[in-house]
Amino acid sequence: MGAPKRNRKKYEKPNDIRNMERIKSDHALVEQYGLKNLKELWKVQTEISRLRRNVREMLSGNEKYKSMEGAMMARLKRLGIASDATTLDNLLDLNEQSLLERRLQTLVFKNGLARSLKQARQLIVHGYIAINGKRVNRPGYLVDTSEEKMIGYYKPIDIMPRKPQASENASAQQSEATEEKEGE
Repeated sequence: MGAPKRNRKKYEKPNDIRNMERIKSDHALVEQYGLKNLKELWKVQTEISRLRRNVREMLSGNEKYKSMEGAMMARLKRLGIASDATTLDNLLDLNEQSLLERRLQTLVFKNGLARSLKQARQLIVHGYIAINGKRVNRPGYLVDTSEEKMIGYYKPIDIMPRKPQASENASAQQSEATEEKEGE
């Protein structure tokens, strides 16, 4: 039989593939958001590029794209990328971070359901994370603002809380010492 349609890549590689400045900034984003590889970042960059291209077409006055303006703004507001006061000119300033902040992996970590971004990814892939009781196993899932508060565990799991770092340890010891002095 076969696939009903041909599978296509959902990303475009950068034109300056060997530019060291771009490579360093891309690797910093991969590390900051706990992405698996550069391909995930390229997917986000391609989506941002597509959005900005559509905005430029809308601003040019092309009637074909004018009808899409309301739908695109509604989608971006639903995803939490744009607000009510956002205009088309402001959408040209979109960057990768705006989409990376809305990924399920990032939101699981920021909500405290995982101790690190890598652990958040692992929990999602292994089926421990659900949105409104429905299991989601894609770390790159873009979470709507209405779904953001419904993120939780699909099945019970025991995750140890994060260990305090050295700076947090020092401040905790200082606060204990001051409490002891006040108690005397």
